[in-house]
Amino acid sequence: MPSGRRPSKPAPKFGQRLAAFRAAKGLTQTTLAEALGMTRDQIVYYERAAQNPSMEVIGKMADFFGVSVGELFNDTAKTVRKPGPPSQFARLAERLEQLPRAKQRVVAEMLEGVLRQAS
Repeated sequence: MPSGRRPSKPAPKFGQRLAAFRAAKGLTQTTLAEALGMTRDQIVYYERAAQNPSMEVIGKMADFFGVSVGELFNDTAKTVRKPGPPSQFARLAERLEQLPRAKQRVVAEMLEGVLRQAS
């Protein structure tokens, strides 16, 4: 569960992407800070407030996550959808994204259970 004060305005795109890459690797702000030779406060700043991080910091983070600098700023990983209506799975995924995080976790756990039994 996140601690601290809720942000009063949305994080910059870079901060949002940094937090997403960090979460995808299962890292805390503290462990990321240690890996990059920074403090946790610096990571918090980059995730929540930094409008213009230095090229040195951007490069260091891109190298750590194994992504391009562009990927830290833009969601370039999205694939181009084939023409035609979305698949049933795609429609379900879109509906799932609209649920609160807690309900997303419940659905994910249920799906994991079904997939384990099907294997």
